[in-house]
Amino acid sequence: MALMATRTKLFRLLTTLTTKAPILGSGSCSNGVKGPVRVDRGGGLGLTAYSTSAVAQQEPGVVGSRHMGLEILGVKDYEDYRRSLYGEITHKALLVDAVGTLVVPSQPMAQIYRKIGEKYGVEYSEAEILNRYRRAYEQPWGRSRLRYVNDGRPFWQYIVSSSTGCSDSQYFEELYNYYTTNKAWHLCDPDAEKVFQALRKAGVKVAIVSNFDTRLRPLLQALNCEHWFDAVAVSAEVEAEKPNPTIFLKACELLGVKPEDAVHVGDDRRNDIWGARDAGCDAWLWGSDVHSFKEVAQRVGVLV
Repeated sequence: MALMATRTKLFRLLTTLTTKAPILGSGSCSNGVKGPVRVDRGGGLGLTAYSTSAVAQQEPGVVGSRHMGLEILGVKDYEDYRRSLYGEITHKALLVDAVGTLVVPSQPMAQIYRKIGEKYGVEYSEAEILNRYRRAYEQPWGRSRLRYVNDGRPFWQYIVSSSTGCSDSQYFEELYNYYTTNKAWHLCDPDAEKVFQALRKAGVKVAIVSNFDTRLRPLLQALNCEHWFDAVAVSAEVEAEKPNPTIFLKACELLGVKPEDAVHVGDDRRNDIWGARDAGCDAWLWGSDVHSFKEVAQRVGVLV
């Protein structure tokens, strides 16, 4: 408990030192686009949200502040610090965010909404669809404390009709089913399979932790990657969404590890980093702390 408290204080101090303002998007997985951009991410129909990756690249002065903070605390090399406590392999489990880290949409959400919707009478431009989508998604969802309940249909029906002005059930079903196929998504890191195999061979368990509806498992099957993971913690099944610590604790329970023995990797500072830390896990920001799964493995202590 003392160790967890120390680590939490360390993280909060470093966060204060390194965070000046939210950064939109991540330059690491946006089809070659560098810099702060808005990316499509989330649980199913091209959900668009804010990501806070790549802080170091966007604000060079922050790097110096971060190192200064580490020097103040007398911890210059966190990996060596972990190894002094836990051995050569620093973590027993790796938790991985899904959308924005493991997979990304293959085409912009508004483009797909418009393309599929044309035959159903959707006339809004892609820019109009995107603006309406953002307004709808930012509104409080009053039907449930969770956005993604079971298959998430009520929430996504509201989002689609609000975004496009079309309430045609056939349109919704075609759009909804499209985002369960491998046409809609692709892997962010082409070396992911090789890295996860090496981690598991070294005894490190791997799980997905995702805010998603129940289509995540069929999607993983469609992408032929469901067998890469020892467990999958989906918010719609766990009934808790990141940054709620419950979903991280559930993933650790499924893997049979303690939270302090796990590290979570994700592209959203609030949902992934702060949420994982509150659960007692270590956490690395995708696109800033780490840029590939090979780098993740190396930091854990596994060579690929």
